Amino acid sequence: MLYDFIVAEKGNKKPMYRQIYLSVRQAIENGTLKKGSKLPSIRKLSAERGISKTTVSSAYDQLCAEGYILNKPQSGYYVAAQFDTRPKAADSVAKQSSGMSFARYDFSGKSIDETVFDLAEWKKCLKDVVSRNYLLTSYGDVQGEEALRQALQKYALGTRNVNAQSDNIVVGAGTQAILYLLCSLMGFGKTVAVERGSFVQSEFIFQSFNYTVVCFDCDSHGVKIDSLQELSPDIILINPNSIGTRGDNMPVTRRLELIDWAQKNNALILEDDYNGELRYSTLPMPCVQHYDTANTVYIGSFSKVLLPSVRLSYTVLPPKLMKAYNRVKRLMNQTASKTEQLALARYIESGKIDVHLRKARRVYLEKSKEMLKSLAKYLPKAQTSFNETSLYLTVKLPYDTQREAVEAELTEKSLRLMTYTRDKTAYALSFSGIALKDIDEGVRLLAQTLRE
Repeated sequence: MLYDFIVAEKGNKKPMYRQIYLSVRQAIENGTLKKGSKLPSIRKLSAERGISKTTVSSAYDQLCAEGYILNKPQSGYYVAAQFDTRPKAADSVAKQSSGMSFARYDFSGKSIDETVFDLAEWKKCLKDVVSRNYLLTSYGDVQGEEALRQALQKYALGTRNVNAQSDNIVVGAGTQAILYLLCSLMGFGKTVAVERGSFVQSEFIFQSFNYTVVCFDCDSHGVKIDSLQELSPDIILINPNSIGTRGDNMPVTRRLELIDWAQKNNALILEDDYNGELRYSTLPMPCVQHYDTANTVYIGSFSKVLLPSVRLSYTVLPPKLMKAYNRVKRLMNQTASKTEQLALARYIESGKIDVHLRKARRVYLEKSKEMLKSLAKYLPKAQTSFNETSLYLTVKLPYDTQREAVEAELTEKSLRLMTYTRDKTAYALSFSGIALKDIDEGVRLLAQTLRE
């Protein structure tokens, strides 16, 4: 029969009209039915298949609505679409599923050590929120849940000496989302000064807003004020906890000099306090915003402090940006999960985050010492730079390597490094995700591969 490709099986779980619809659609997409081909009439297909005219009509109506077929009065139904090429669903699925594979020795920084974080306690907080239906049946606060903003006010004050009220805290789904928000408030066409290679993703966001991105010079104390004088930026992006190649802390004298320059030159400081609370070999010092609430925007996040999968960040806005935000916030939507926001609020209020931070500092201190010891043992001639709050070390070799060949060999050994493209002789290793017991063997395999 000419139209045997039209399936209409009464034992099939799919509704009959849906079977007919899918059969015709597939035949059009794979080229079995060409544009202009005439379909059997509703009466004829109904009689041949022993099904009601209403069922066939429903299928044809849906195909007409989607533009696959066309109903010509007094003539019948005709194919209206022509597919010359069609994406292969199987290939798409295969590409999507070939994500990051498991690595025994994971120095990539894409995960955290499971022993650091109390997942059971976090699940309790989530379960408590989910069990309260009234919290989940409404939209969230565009600025961030009030409970979380109040908890963040106490948390940021206690851990980083941030000067904030809950009213000038804005929550978002990760630091990049926060930067997009800030750029929309600061306006287009600005000049922003950054440390060279410090936060590559931020440069993409700035360029999206037509910003001119320039790089300031650093010394052992951080951004050089003379360099800012030459660049004359509108915005300065800093991470005062990780400056230069050694990841040092910016001393208070330089912080005050920076604040003074920004005030005199009407510049805005964006303080990316990435993992500021995770400094463990030395005590954390107050953030820059502690000394300047007028021109400094504070940005904090929880991706490494808690879990990489919990994409929650927050910013503390100075008065001038808070005014700009209040003018436009009715036009915005919240990007962060309401459920995770409320769970985090509960986690902070319960004091569990303080317990977690103490444990994290202890574990990361032990792992950093083991990493330094292993690198000194297996790569004694390499120059090692330790970036404490970012939880990684950079190894600079005294000789060139074939990076692609090295990475291919490391993959074979189930070893993954951080992406590091600024220097072909340098490799970056994070100790956030690898187990303490695997560090020595992982470094040994890396050294063996680099020598080969």
